[in-house]
Amino acid sequence: MTDVTYSEYLRADTLLSLQRPRSSDSADRAVVLAEHFFIVAHQSCELWLKQLIADLEAVVDTLASESGTADAELSVELLRRSDGLLRVLHEQVLVLERLPLRHFVQFRPFLGNASGAQSEQFAVLARLIGNDRRAGALYKAFVAAAARAGLSVAQVCRLGPEAGELHRVAEALLDVGDGLWRWKVAHLGLMSRMVGGEQGTGGSSGIDYLLRRITLPFSELRSHRGRLHTAEFAGSAG
Repeated sequence: MTDVTYSEYLRADTLLSLQRPRSSDSADRAVVLAEHFFIVAHQSCELWLKQLIADLEAVVDTLASESGTADAELSVELLRRSDGLLRVLHEQVLVLERLPLRHFVQFRPFLGNASGAQSEQFAVLARLIGNDRRAGALYKAFVAAAARAGLSVAQVCRLGPEAGELHRVAEALLDVGDGLWRWKVAHLGLMSRMVGGEQGTGGSSGIDYLLRRITLPFSELRSHRGRLHTAEFAGSAG
């Protein structure tokens, strides 16, 4: 076995050298620390996004597999982990509320046109999960997996636990969708708190831009589940 240290394995020296505030050396120490905090939070976000995307892409692949139950169960495990990662990302937004506004105002000009909306990984995540108007790769893979089992998504919803692993995948998909929604809502609250109605650093409309992007993914799955109430009512009435 190769003799490797903790620092070498994680490439910690490289990782810890990447936080470089743009505030001048003569700036107030509290401002430099605040900018460092801002950078660490966003770099951490990108790292977690990298893992989240890798896990969700693996879900798409496993749902497309012909191997059956084993791959479907792996999909559930990966989706549950993804839900946990979204909770971590949500907590990171809450931690950013501890950034004093007076310090943010001082280093924000150094961001230039940089904006979280420019995150390439967030765009990939959006394509994977989709939104209320467009199905993403995850949902399309789930629909295909259900079809291979001879079921529609509506039937999976009606069968509930009797649909086995497909039911668990559906539940886990909703957990991921809800987690993404909570993360976006928390980010909206943070931005409202920090910039009010000001324009975003990347030239966006700021709060209005973020508000338009907050939707619940997997709308078709939610609709099929909602129709169960109508079916149950009709059965009871009969």
